[in-house]
Amino acid sequence: MLIDDAQSQANFATALRASECQAPDGLVLASAHRFAVYRNTIAVRLLETLEANFPAVRSAVGQEFFAAMARAFAAEHPPRQPILTFYGDELPGFLERFPPVAEIAYLPDLARIEVNRTRAAYAADVEPLPGETLGALSPESLSRLVVGLHPAVAIVSSLHPIATIWAMNAGRLPIAPICDWHPQSVVIARPQREVVVHRLPPGGDAFLAALAEAQNLAKAAAAAMAADGDFDLGCNLACLFNHGLAARISFEPDEGQ
Repeated sequence: MLIDDAQSQANFATALRASECQAPDGLVLASAHRFAVYRNTIAVRLLETLEANFPAVRSAVGQEFFAAMARAFAAEHPPRQPILTFYGDELPGFLERFPPVAEIAYLPDLARIEVNRTRAAYAADVEPLPGETLGALSPESLSRLVVGLHPAVAIVSSLHPIATIWAMNAGRLPIAPICDWHPQSVVIARPQREVVVHRLPPGGDAFLAALAEAQNLAKAAAAAMAADGDFDLGCNLACLFNHGLAARISFEPDEGQ
């Protein structure tokens, strides 16, 4: 059957997302059967894509629940692009208003880590600055230092111990009760070929966010200190350069000259 008008195309797309077996108007019986097979194939493909993009979320809620959640998500968010690489970007927002997971408050942030892991994997290939870069700089120049972050870098801040939760559900840590339930932030990066997730030290999210806005080191450190009194510049600089988060550096002009 040739779908030759906008309304028919809309009806066809709506039928693909429907859970019942009703085929769109205009299909003969044989076509209706093929349509059901086609719809099931699409549903399976979308589920497989979400499973691949959100393995930690699937681990957190279990396979059966994840499959039901994925069907609900796909019905509300059909693919907008023919390539499914980034399919599921809207999942964190969907989870924030999905009643069955209302009591799993950390789940949207867990999904945000997964979204950014996928995006990091396809970010531009840029060689990060080596860890020795910082040691080669003079102390007098550090306040004027402007650091350009690697294209793969993304920050997820959470009111929950999201770094620990992600590590447990990603197989990096054994599943165990979390006794220290405090906010955590993570940075997602791809210093070489592998995407990595690191827990940020106190104030690290504010520090990196300021650097991402091209603020110099002094201003970024001040912003981080204002956000978290436990901010340690040395610890955060080590994280910045040792984890391959920095791609380039420059210096603001010395106002005293």
